Amino acid sequence: MDYSGEQFDVIVVGAGIMGSCAAYQLAKRGQKVIVLEQFDFLHHLGSSHGESRTIRATYPEHYYSHMVIESSRLWEEAESEIGYQVYIKAPQFDMGPSNNKSLQCLIQNCKSNSLSYSVLDPKQVSEQFKGRFELPENWVGVLTQLGGVIKPTKAVSMFQTLAFQKGATLRDNMKVIDIKKDTADENGGVCVFTSNGSMFRGKKCIVTIGAWMQKLVKMVTGKVLPIQPLHTNMCYWKIKKDHEEEFLVDSGFPTFASYSSESHIYGTPSCEFPGLIKIAVDDGYKCDPDERTWTPNEIDDSVYSWIEERFSGRVDSSKPVFTQSCMYSMTPDGDYVIDFLGGEFGNDVVIAGGFSGHGFKMGPVMGRILADLVLNGEALGVDLSYFKISRFEKNPKGNVKEF
Repeated sequence: MDYSGEQFDVIVVGAGIMGSCAAYQLAKRGQKVIVLEQFDFLHHLGSSHGESRTIRATYPEHYYSHMVIESSRLWEEAESEIGYQVYIKAPQFDMGPSNNKSLQCLIQNCKSNSLSYSVLDPKQVSEQFKGRFELPENWVGVLTQLGGVIKPTKAVSMFQTLAFQKGATLRDNMKVIDIKKDTADENGGVCVFTSNGSMFRGKKCIVTIGAWMQKLVKMVTGKVLPIQPLHTNMCYWKIKKDHEEEFLVDSGFPTFASYSSESHIYGTPSCEFPGLIKIAVDDGYKCDPDERTWTPNEIDDSVYSWIEERFSGRVDSSKPVFTQSCMYSMTPDGDYVIDFLGGEFGNDVVIAGGFSGHGFKMGPVMGRILADLVLNGEALGVDLSYFKISRFEKNPKGNVKEF
């Protein structure tokens, strides 16, 4: 069915986790919404695919924890609507040197957000996890209960299905090449143009296109947003024989993150591939999302030694069994960009991007926030001042942080 030229309440550009969640929220509120995706639905070319993402409420920044708490509740609500599971609950375990500033801020934020937590010394960590984690003498561990694994491709499909069931129109292979003010409508609105010659009219528009955000915004407005795509890898490592069950969620193994001077290492329990555990590093190399080389990241020597030492030799640290490619959309400060595009568009276009490798878990709450912004002009219950575009005009590095 051809919807070109048709009027919608809201046009959502991008059908990754953020766009799919926004479409679900809007359709749930009775809005006539269309989602335009430049590739096939559920493609593996961006940041919303794969086997697992972690969810955690532990952050050095104070403005994320309450968003995760709301998102966790909304994940469960969506699961109850669809009738199957995408969110596997597990504890979250953060670790690092006791004097690490990020870890200290994380502990403080657990207190201020009333998150139940335990700070464990190396002996207590070894006892808690029965030797599966071993920490150096000057390290501490922080154990919280709000953690777990989200199945990304399945989760995106879930929200697209729910949006469709509530009346949303979904179109893939529709690459948006321009957005213009709708001069024919005295009430405002926008016209969205695609590469195949289609045009869609909407009262409002939400743009959630991940690593392509900078390109489209520059094309539409001339503005260059400081959102840099990075190519990164998810690495899977072999658990040694007779230790496989020790790293399962059912055995109490947590999602985890390590804060140290070398690198930020994180991972999940063994769940998607039997006998393997995902251990990855928050880094990558700059890339053009349309001209990727797909060359795997080099793994620093410190990662091999970290795996060998933290898991007491129970995981083969010689090399990963295989890797999966993904992209981050990095901002200078690692914080999101959630704002009205402004200029001639005023409040008619909202952009959400720069999720910097820690956004997937936020999909449901982001859907709620984006729906609120386009329908009400504001989003209650969240301080969006940290995510405004204008922060980079005041300081090219963005938000100033103490860690």
